[in-house]
Amino acid sequence: MFTKFHLSAIALASAAVLAVLPGTSAAQQTLTVTSWGGAYTKSQEESMHKPFAALKKVKVVSQDYNGDLAEIAAQVKTGNVKWDLVDVEPAEAMKGCEEGLFEKIDASKLPAGADGTPASKDFGPGLVLPCAIANITYANVVAYDKAKMGANAPKTLEDFFNLSKFPGKRGMRSNPSVNMEWALLADGVPVADVYKMLATPAGVERAFKKLDTIKSSIVWWKAGAQPPQLLASGEVIMTSVYHGRIVDANQKDKKDFALVWDGQIQVPDMWAIVKGGKNVELAHEFVRFATGTQALADQATWIAYAPARTSSIAKIPASNPNKAWLPTAGHAGRSMLTDAKFWTDNGDDLNKRFSAWMAK
Repeated sequence: MFTKFHLSAIALASAAVLAVLPGTSAAQQTLTVTSWGGAYTKSQEESMHKPFAALKKVKVVSQDYNGDLAEIAAQVKTGNVKWDLVDVEPAEAMKGCEEGLFEKIDASKLPAGADGTPASKDFGPGLVLPCAIANITYANVVAYDKAKMGANAPKTLEDFFNLSKFPGKRGMRSNPSVNMEWALLADGVPVADVYKMLATPAGVERAFKKLDTIKSSIVWWKAGAQPPQLLASGEVIMTSVYHGRIVDANQKDKKDFALVWDGQIQVPDMWAIVKGGKNVELAHEFVRFATGTQALADQATWIAYAPARTSSIAKIPASNPNKAWLPTAGHAGRSMLTDAKFWTDNGDDLNKRFSAWMAK
C-alpha cells in the first residue's frame, strides 16, 4: 500500500520524466526573437520561426522594436535579458559587439550553401560580422502614391528635395542615417564621395544645409509601418521608406504606390544574439538555420528583400512576384551600400547633432 510519502515521490518522479520528454510543455524552450514588426517580421515568422520551432520542438515568440540599442543595453546591464535574438543593422551590430551586448558567433559553423558553396564565399562582403550574420538586404527609397501624383511624378532623388516642383509634405525617418547621405547625393556629391564628404565638418554642414531646404515640409516617422500609412492617408505626397513595405502594401492592401529607385541606399539586416540570454546555444542554432540557403530563399516569398546568400537567389522561382522587386535586381539610377564602419565611428555624434537640428 502506498503511503502519502510514496505517492508524493511518484508524482515528483513523473514530473521529472515529463520535463525531459521532447514535445511536452514542461520541456519546451521559448526563444524570443525581436525584429522590426509588420511584413518583415511576418516574413521571418513564416520562413524561419515556424520551421525552426517545428524542427527543434521549441516555441518561438516574436517581439517588435525600433532598432534602439538602449533597450538591449538595459537588459544586459541589469541581467534581466528578455530577448534571445535581435535583428539589427550593421552599425548597431558593430557597436553592440564592441560594447559587449552581443555574443560572438563562430562563422565557421555556418552551413554551406545548398549548392555546396562555403558560407565564407556564399555571403557578400560585410554580411558576416563577429557578432552578427546577415539575412537580407533592403533598400531605403522614395515612394509616392500614383493616384495622387498623376503624370507629374518624381523620378530622381533630387525631386524629393524640390519643393517648388513638388510642393507638399514628405516623410523621413527620424534618424541621420540615409537622410545625411541623401542630402549630399541630392546636392551633387557623387556616390563614391558621399562618405568621404560626410566624414568632414564641411560635409556635415553641407548635408544639414540641404536638409534645411525641406525641413518645414518633413513629417517624421520611426516605425517601418508608418510610411505606407502616411501615403495612404495623404498626409505626405512622398516619403522615404524600406522598399519592402511598399511592395507589401501594393500586393496585400491593393495600393498603387510607386518607388523611385534612384539614390537607393542598401542596408543589410543581421541576426545578433543578446549577451547573457537564457537560451544562448539554441539561439546559435537558430542563426545557423535562419541564415541557411533555403530559409533565406523562402523569406523572399513573403517580402521583396534580397537574400544575404548568393545560393539563395537561384532558389527563388521566377514566378515569385517579389523577385523583380529585390533591390539587387538591376534598377535604374544611383545606388550605394551603407557604410557601417562610418556609422559605428560617427553615429553618436551625428545622432546628437541630428536630434538637436530636429528640435530647432
